[in-house]
Amino acid sequence: MKNIKITSTGSYLPNTKITDKELEEKLKLEKGYIKKRTGIETRYYAKEEKIEDMAKKAVLDLLKKEEIKDIDLIITSTTTTNNLMPGISNYIQEELNIENAITLDILAGCSGYINALDVARLYILAGISKKALVVGVDILSKYVDEEDVATAVVLSDGAGAILLEETTEEKMYFSQIEANIDKNKILTCKSDEKIQMKGKEVYKYAVTKTVENINKLLEKAELTLDDIKYIVPHQSNIKIIKGITSRLKVDENKVYKNIKDVGNTFCGSIPIAIDQMKKENLLKDKDKIILIGYGGGLNTGSILLEI
Repeated sequence: MKNIKITSTGSYLPNTKITDKELEEKLKLEKGYIKKRTGIETRYYAKEEKIEDMAKKAVLDLLKKEEIKDIDLIITSTTTTNNLMPGISNYIQEELNIENAITLDILAGCSGYINALDVARLYILAGISKKALVVGVDILSKYVDEEDVATAVVLSDGAGAILLEETTEEKMYFSQIEANIDKNKILTCKSDEKIQMKGKEVYKYAVTKTVENINKLLEKAELTLDDIKYIVPHQSNIKIIKGITSRLKVDENKVYKNIKDVGNTFCGSIPIAIDQMKKENLLKDKDKIILIGYGGGLNTGSILLEI
């Protein structure tokens, strides 16, 4: 029986690191304000780089550990693409000279990476693809409204990539992806405008709908949280992550967090976290993890997979 496995990961953060001190002075905020409310101490801005170049650098980091041979599907999730066409996936294909690949860009807000992974798996199970490159990338610094403290102190730039491959090994996989149509207006961004967020409503949505979503996922899998090694959430805001942790009634150490050092990178968030977990040797063969994305749409999606 066909399944999927993660065979390689990569990530990229721009060279310009922005500290809380810099932003607090610029926005005239009291010292410690940002960390207290968001859990973030540093974030990264791409000053000169294009979004497609960041995506390529994450893929090149992945390819240090894995040959490019036989990649036949490239899917990129983003909310800040420069061009309607060709897509970022087309750019990756061209830059790395990958022939005969299917290329897709997915627009589904902060949970877009969950959708992208799920679509890649379906292509593999259908026999259309054997090796899928799934990239998440956003340049959010270009969409920051500096007069809106709620977003200006949180958003960051970054890219992550995961290589999925067909396997006959037994690997558990379940997904739960849904959208809440009556919440479309609380987190928005038009191509020529800045990101707008109703923070309190986003918080309320995030700490309730994610928990409901994860419980549905566990019910599908006939598992409990005791069976899960790590939960890897979208790195949105430490208060949201702690709210989810509290409502799930799980040990905080079971929920992976890198928001302090990376900030909120939207679609880059989950693949960057997975790559860092790999580099920290936190993930072992047969570990079961849950990935959970939530945001613009409003969309919520989770995946339970076995490493």
